[in-house]
Amino acid sequence: MTPSPHRRRALAGTAVTALLTAGLAVTAPPAGAAPSADALIAEVYGGGGNSGATLTSDYVELANRAAAAVSVDGWSVQYLPAAPKPTSTWQVTALTGSIAAGGKYLVGEGKGAGGTAALPGPDASGTINMSATAGTVALVAGKDPLTCLTAADCAADSRVRDLVGFGGAVVREGNAAPAPANATALARVASLADTDDNAADFAVGAPAPVNSKGETAPGGGGDPTDPGQPGTARIHDIQGTGRLSPLDGKQVTNVPGIVTGVRNFGSSKGFFFQDPNPDNDPRTSEGLFAYTGSAAITVKPGDSVLVSGTVHEFYPDEKGTSSAYQSITELSSPKVSVVSSGNALPAAEVIGADTVPAAFSPTGGNIETQALQPDKYALDYYESREGMRVQVTDARVVGATDKYNELYVTSKPAQNPSERGGTVYLGYQDPNSGRLEVQSLIPFAQVPFPKANVGDKLTGSTEGPLDYTQFGGYALQATTLGTLAPGNLQAETTKRQTVDELAVATYNVENLAPGDAQAKYDRLATNLVHNLATPDVVSLEEIQDNSGAADDGTVAADQTLKKFTDAVVAAGGPQYQWREIDPVNDADGGQPGGNIRIAFLFNPKRVSFVDRPGGDATTATRVLTKNGRPQLSVSPGRVDPANPAWNASRKPLVGEFSFQGRTVFVIANHLVSKLGDQPDVGRYQPPTRGSEVQRGQQTAALRAFVDQILKVDERANVVIPGDFNDFQFSSSLATLTAGGKLRDLVAELPAAQRYSYVYQGNSEVLDHILTSTGPRGVGYDVVHVNSEFYDQASDHDPQVVRLRPSTSIGWLDNLLDLVHCFAPPAP
Repeated sequence: MTPSPHRRRALAGTAVTALLTAGLAVTAPPAGAAPSADALIAEVYGGGGNSGATLTSDYVELANRAAAAVSVDGWSVQYLPAAPKPTSTWQVTALTGSIAAGGKYLVGEGKGAGGTAALPGPDASGTINMSATAGTVALVAGKDPLTCLTAADCAADSRVRDLVGFGGAVVREGNAAPAPANATALARVASLADTDDNAADFAVGAPAPVNSKGETAPGGGGDPTDPGQPGTARIHDIQGTGRLSPLDGKQVTNVPGIVTGVRNFGSSKGFFFQDPNPDNDPRTSEGLFAYTGSAAITVKPGDSVLVSGTVHEFYPDEKGTSSAYQSITELSSPKVSVVSSGNALPAAEVIGADTVPAAFSPTGGNIETQALQPDKYALDYYESREGMRVQVTDARVVGATDKYNELYVTSKPAQNPSERGGTVYLGYQDPNSGRLEVQSLIPFAQVPFPKANVGDKLTGSTEGPLDYTQFGGYALQATTLGTLAPGNLQAETTKRQTVDELAVATYNVENLAPGDAQAKYDRLATNLVHNLATPDVVSLEEIQDNSGAADDGTVAADQTLKKFTDAVVAAGGPQYQWREIDPVNDADGGQPGGNIRIAFLFNPKRVSFVDRPGGDATTATRVLTKNGRPQLSVSPGRVDPANPAWNASRKPLVGEFSFQGRTVFVIANHLVSKLGDQPDVGRYQPPTRGSEVQRGQQTAALRAFVDQILKVDERANVVIPGDFNDFQFSSSLATLTAGGKLRDLVAELPAAQRYSYVYQGNSEVLDHILTSTGPRGVGYDVVHVNSEFYDQASDHDPQVVRLRPSTSIGWLDNLLDLVHCFAPPAP
């Protein structure tokens, strides 16, 4: 097996296909209409001279995939509009001479008023003004105009050696090739395969005309009369001293370098190459990625190459300049000449504790126009090494291997370490600059990707080119992987509550649905029974409906909850009961069709649920006063569900419990996610956290509800567990803790323990339990069973609080404190 093409770039309709001039394969033509074993149409460009075009002329590029030259004397290139009428005729450009074995032949066509660059000297010239977006081009063994106006008739004409219809053209081979534009051309796959399906054989990319002498369009500084010599542009000239290339959009010729890594899988194939002769400017990278799309790669590490292509700033989410991510400087539509093989690779630069700056990034909005300061900021340091070979040694894992075969290490092991080997995220101004993603360019059949937990090490050297990815920021694409040394991390267990302590837990079970494997249910149940020591009340987040992600109108979740509670019993736990409220279909966000919601589990042998009917998806729970004490109008119920703050998000579930004669209000939450926030490795610094607006509205509504309870009884027992999707230092949590009426328990832990989730190598807090000041004898624990392990039942760690609810009578609480000293653990 080879590495997953996970989350890279989609090829269909937009990707650029390379034409690698070295090693073109001669393949048997498929069955089809008049296939050609030698001369083929390689590129078609009809945008020449149009608005937005660089080139001043249209062209058709031919290629010879045979081992011997082929004469085209007396042949022609012909053009037909995409939707021909009965009166339409083919336009003809006559050809002379021959196409060398493995060579190219350029046919220049009509010129326009736009564009700035002329074609290299064409081998044949015509005046056809082709459409930039749709039409049909044929290579014909003859000079007389074709007469066919349908695909079938043209397939029957033996003079047609090759034909491409694009942009929905009527006359085509198989399906039409995608539509190019004024600034793009159609290019055949690098192997010059001809499947008689234009859609499969051609892709859209930057125009890159080459004539029979190997000359390319001006702009790269190369010597067009000697294509075997390096051009004047070097990789450091392309990369420049900032994030954006000063040559963006321009064609460069014969850029020299040594191939350092090959991505020969997925739809984003390409290779990294590096100049072995660097300049003296620490801001300019000496490495570059050449993007070949879906075409297989024929070069290999150690090849000395000359690469021509178009400089392009690629944004990994494919949103162009509207992207919040940084771009990757690359060469598109590369044409490669291999000068020699077996060369030593440029030395990998060691990334260590003393090389990466502690400060994370510059500020000032869009930083991509700023000159790099690699000695001052981590993001600038990494950007100045983009595409270059880098190395980490004996690197500690701070983000476990995920399902996409990615992990995170740190180059700064002393930077905010957790108690268990991770890197704790303690503030927006300190996002841990030592984190670095590790992926692999090595086929997994040769070297399996390590299954690492947090605290493990990759001993020895892990090295390869430095890349930038949408989902992980800067990533070392390993060509050498260190040896995994396990840290023997173990899942935690918590202390069992005593007889007079109430244990309340929260656990995000990650889209739990009836169709999930029994193994997931069993693992979650074991966590609840053994690692969490059978809490009395549990807030479960992300319980899906009975049909899971199927968007079929189902909202009930009783099957999900029964399967889970049955698994708890099988694991040796109690027969929990549950309470929940079915949401309005597709109204609460999450996975489409899943209807995730919050549910309470409770152990009826330890705690009673106070049922007051009337709660549903749209009815707001009110706080009533009875005998001077607060009570809920409905239980279970929802908090302020009509408030726009809860649009497309889960509504808090509130329930009234009775424990040893004392009332406890539990308000369970799953606030809106952080989707839509700008990435911390993006081009906007500091990043905008747009999702905070809605979470701020949600915590304001939640706080208002809690204040109603505390207004009736300031010593009321209120526990607020859940997935808040925000940090302990965030403004959202500050809304809840303002004034000291509520405690965020995770914020009271030592810094090295403050996390319940690991994201991009940061051990961070998303889950919380807050309590009012009424409960006494608090014991609190985040129980690490998932987030640090590659083998997870959920991506969240659960947590639990053990408390003794207040009686609202101070002297009685003091007496109970004395009794507590002799209380045994709960059964």
